[in-house]
Amino acid sequence: MILITPPMGWNSWNTFGSEISDQLIRETALSMKEKGYLKAGYQYIVIDDCWSLKERDSEGRLVPDPAKFPRGMKDLADYVHSLGFKFGMYSCAGVQTCAGYPSSYDYEFIDAKTFASWGVDYLKYDFCNFPASADGLTRYATMSMALKASGRDILFAACNWGTGEPWKWMKSIGVHMYRSTGDIQDNFKSFSSIARSQLPNFCMSGSNCFNDIDMLTVGMYGRGNVALGQACTDADYQTQFALWCMLGAPLMLGGDVRNMKEYAEKLVLHPGLIAINQDAEGRVPQVVYQGRVVATGPDIEGGWKEYPDTGLTLFKHLNDHEFAIGYFNFAPAGGEIPLIFADAGLPSVSGFGLHLMDVISGEDLGVHRDYYNLHLASHESRILKGRLVQL
Repeated sequence: MILITPPMGWNSWNTFGSEISDQLIRETALSMKEKGYLKAGYQYIVIDDCWSLKERDSEGRLVPDPAKFPRGMKDLADYVHSLGFKFGMYSCAGVQTCAGYPSSYDYEFIDAKTFASWGVDYLKYDFCNFPASADGLTRYATMSMALKASGRDILFAACNWGTGEPWKWMKSIGVHMYRSTGDIQDNFKSFSSIARSQLPNFCMSGSNCFNDIDMLTVGMYGRGNVALGQACTDADYQTQFALWCMLGAPLMLGGDVRNMKEYAEKLVLHPGLIAINQDAEGRVPQVVYQGRVVATGPDIEGGWKEYPDTGLTLFKHLNDHEFAIGYFNFAPAGGEIPLIFADAGLPSVSGFGLHLMDVISGEDLGVHRDYYNLHLASHESRILKGRLVQL
């Protein structure tokens, strides 16, 4: 399998947890088809944990829970395929899944063959209940080999939460994407901390093996399985989606796409943002600023206040000699986020400037040289596109 750009799709866990069913997956797939998600690039419909019975059958095979999936997984996969999507499922490298269901430790080859027989195209492979005496790299390598022996192309989405620095070895064992952090929650602190924790490691992410910073919570608004802490605002969700797009992370939606609010739906379907994530060159961004945000104003004691390490500017080379620039304010107050062009390789003596455009609004911001700073409100972000212009 050749995977040039980050995978895009939907996963059941963030909103629904154990409350999954054949009906839910069919309704989700149909809604995504009708609303244009497939056309936008979201290919995978993935069932997470809690789909099976608590015991294997007499031949050692996993068994779908007939109460949740009365027509079986092959029939459901066929329906998902009939709409043009690819079908994904979940297992775990330990002796039980995170929710306590049968897992694939010592059953890698029989499970891979079972998944292939059902028409599975994507396997999320978790790391709960993993024996202390076992080696994670070897066990992920075993499932990678089992998937290849299954006779079907199956995207291998490893999920070991960053244990053992997986960005250093996952690509070498045939994994297509790997979870590098703990689980996301539907709040600003969770998603922003997760994304920022991987800034030093995204340089090792790219085609055929992508750093996965977990499923998106965009559109949940405090409802669902991972809705913990203060619910996100529209500005929070724009910042989350913009971060994932700029970093080149997989875009696996976790909200209820059947009933997504208009703002969130427009955001995750925004062609300009998706194009940055899916850019053909597949490059990760350069961190050109990571530092303080200074808030000023009459309502602040002393007139100003400094928030260390809360500003971020990312600069990303795109196909066709274009650039994407992401400005992010993680501070609890508004302030200026800078971009000095020389930090991105464009010094003032070059004779070139950047013609800038706001990706979301489409506003033409004109030609600028040397620098372009933006004042952002708390938790706000903006994504610009730039093109070189000789001055």
